[in-house]
Amino acid sequence: MALHLTKVAFGAASFEHLRERLTLRGVTGPVALTTRYLPKRHEEITGEGSLFWILKHQLIARSPILGFAEAEGGRCAILLDPTLVQVVPQPKRAHQGWRYLEGSDAPVDLGSGDIASLPPELAGKLAELGF
Repeated sequence: MALHLTKVAFGAASFEHLRERLTLRGVTGPVALTTRYLPKRHEEITGEGSLFWILKHQLIARSPILGFAEAEGGRCAILLDPTLVQVVPQPKRAHQGWRYLEGSDAPVDLGSGDIASLPPELAGKLAELGF
């Protein structure tokens, strides 16, 4: 079972805004998100794990984690694929930094069904109602 991380998409106003920010940062390769410490369970995350983004108290998207590297000042870089994968919105409280998310608790990727054509905010409201 894959292990994932969650993080608040601080400063992002919408799914599209977050996608644009990641695309601009990942033009030359992976996006490096710096953090103070290397996750203790990083080996469980590398390869199959993703970073799930929280926006407006919901998990809305994920970025596949490519690996971990050292960053300036003894910090750690979480290397992300700049591709943003939209997921079925799932309520999640905001938090500081990153947190672990077990694979069994992770939302599934948004398919090509009817809900995929809805704006992320509307899809999130439907998810809250159980649709």
